[in-house]
Amino acid sequence: MKILVCISNVPDTTSKINFTEGDTKFDTNGVQFVINPNDEFGLTRAMWFKEKQGATVHIATVGEASVEPTMRKALAIGADEAIRVNALPTDGFFVAEQLAHIIKDGAYDLVIAGRESIDYNGGMVPGILATLLGMNFVNSCINLEVDGNTATAVREIDGGKETLQTTLPLIIGGQKGLVEESDLKIPNMRGIMMARKKTLTVVEPIEATKATNDTKFDKPAAKGAVKLVDSVDELVNLLHNEAKVI
Repeated sequence: MKILVCISNVPDTTSKINFTEGDTKFDTNGVQFVINPNDEFGLTRAMWFKEKQGATVHIATVGEASVEPTMRKALAIGADEAIRVNALPTDGFFVAEQLAHIIKDGAYDLVIAGRESIDYNGGMVPGILATLLGMNFVNSCINLEVDGNTATAVREIDGGKETLQTTLPLIIGGQKGLVEESDLKIPNMRGIMMARKKTLTVVEPIEATKATNDTKFDKPAAKGAVKLVDSVDELVNLLHNEAKVI
């Protein structure tokens, strides 16, 4: 089985976010970037298939040279090869078209993408990929087993879980639950040294239309001061007359 894991390079959740040029551009100065958490769950599941079933695991990222440390981390975790599309990932449609081209050329049986990235939270790339490629698709996937050409997936739905059976080739939008957090792999020294020798191929983007453009970013409003109360009656009064939530 040949697997492609789509990796997003995203700011660490502890990073302080700022914008420049009149709040139209994200300021990357001083920001630590990491593998998108939903993608990290998917990468760990792919490593499970590699260890249990002898799968080949590649990763792909749309990004400039600055994303390569994140890709090297994925290689250190155990991916066999990496492909970087040399372009800024400014639009979900553009990213999906670049990845679709990689998937066509690579003839992958299984494509694991995160349900969404934690920076823009677009949640569109896996579904667009499936449409562009005509592949089976399961979103919000929290478990996946593959037996030959048959895949059994569990996805999260409102109020419960749904178990589906489909066939390869398949694209999933994975999330927390695809593996346990305790099972996430941390690169060890051997993996880091091996990653330096693994293939990281850089390809130029295909011509594609960017369907959306960011016009402005707004930060959430600052939190107001905390007000302490001494009694339940006072709390109820404030909630009713000031906050107007009851």
